[in-house]
Amino acid sequence: MDLLARREYARLELRRRLMLKFADDVLIDEALEKLADEGLLSDERFAESYVRHRSSAGFGPQRILLELRERGVRDELAKAAINGSRCNWQDNALAARNKKFGALPACDAKSRAARARFLQYRG
Repeated sequence: MDLLARREYARLELRRRLMLKFADDVLIDEALEKLADEGLLSDERFAESYVRHRSSAGFGPQRILLELRERGVRDELAKAAINGSRCNWQDNALAARNKKFGALPACDAKSRAARARFLQYRG
C-alpha cells in the first residue's frame, strides 16, 4: 500500500516490485487482484498519469507508447491514453527542440541531423 500511496503503478510494474520482496506468486497475484477490485490499482489510470507526466517533459507519443509497453500496459489502453490527452504534440516537440538547441534555425546539415536525431529519440 505504501508504494501506491506515492504514485500510480501498472499492474505488471507493481508485480515486479513485489516479486523482489516476496517469493509467493499466488499471494502476490491475489493481492494485486484485490487492489484492482477495490479500484486502487488501474492500468488505465496509470497510463493517463504517465502520458501527462512524460508529455509535459517533452516526450512524444511514440516514445511514451514504447515506455508504456515496457511497463506492461496493453496497447489499446496506452493508445487510448495518448489519444485522449489534450497535449499538442507539435508544440511540445518545438519547445523541446528550442530548449535544447535554441530558436535559431540549423545552419548546416550536421546540425539539422542532430536536431532530427534528438526529436526522433524523444518520439
